[in-house]
Amino acid sequence: MKTFYRSVFISDTHLGSRWCQAQKLVSFLKNVRCERLYLVGDLLESKKAMKTSSWSRSQIEVFNQIHLKSLEGRVVYVPGNHDYCMRDFIGRQFGNLEVQPHAVHRTADGKRMLVLHGDQFDKAVSLSPWVTRLGDLAYNGALWLNLWVNKLRHWLGMSYWPISQFLKHEVKTFIQMLSAFEKLLQREAKRHRCDGVICGHIHRPAINHMGDVLYVNCGDWVESCSAVVEHEDGSFEILYRRDVKKPAFEAKASFKVTYPAFSEPIPLGLVSMLAE
Repeated sequence: MKTFYRSVFISDTHLGSRWCQAQKLVSFLKNVRCERLYLVGDLLESKKAMKTSSWSRSQIEVFNQIHLKSLEGRVVYVPGNHDYCMRDFIGRQFGNLEVQPHAVHRTADGKRMLVLHGDQFDKAVSLSPWVTRLGDLAYNGALWLNLWVNKLRHWLGMSYWPISQFLKHEVKTFIQMLSAFEKLLQREAKRHRCDGVICGHIHRPAINHMGDVLYVNCGDWVESCSAVVEHEDGSFEILYRRDVKKPAFEAKASFKVTYPAFSEPIPLGLVSMLAE
């Protein structure tokens, strides 16, 4: 039986990336019901999405689950820096799915929460593209290291250790110190006269207070496999899906869509599905 939450927030799924934990995300989406689903940026990888029409079955099923959620309630999509192609559709609405640069969510207990991806407040992205590129290469290298280290740990009978997440957190913490990421988000929430902010981008799930502003980060579906949910009393909780095992083999399926309003294969079926 599905668990009901008033609202569900997910970010940084990075569909199209080999590191996306799509099967775990599908399992999560299948087991929750909600009035509102927020896609808080980096749903997919724009560069890879525009180059391929072949998707794993689990990734296709993510789109199917989003489609079902749009039939059950409201879906708000706030694009991030990795799915920048979707920013061309900001202000458009497709059935119950709307694409917005940011959103203001009102909780059950009356709090106003600013919902945005957060990349616009990361100075490493906005001021130094080459630093971002170097960071992406280092992160991919860390994920490869994570893969082989944990294969060895499994063979030795040891538990899983997210080495790439540890390394990434140390780097991201340094970047946050330089760019004052959380402080800028706090200021932005106040500028919008909100009581808190819900974001993604740094792949670090968190719920904490920064002064009188509530800071909520959804985490990601690359390593943390986390989402933030709002209960019926307006409180927030981080949920994880680490216990769901990904199949050893996933068959590939052809997934090419056409939508007469667009001249290029974006948004790779997401809009096409939801507009049906």
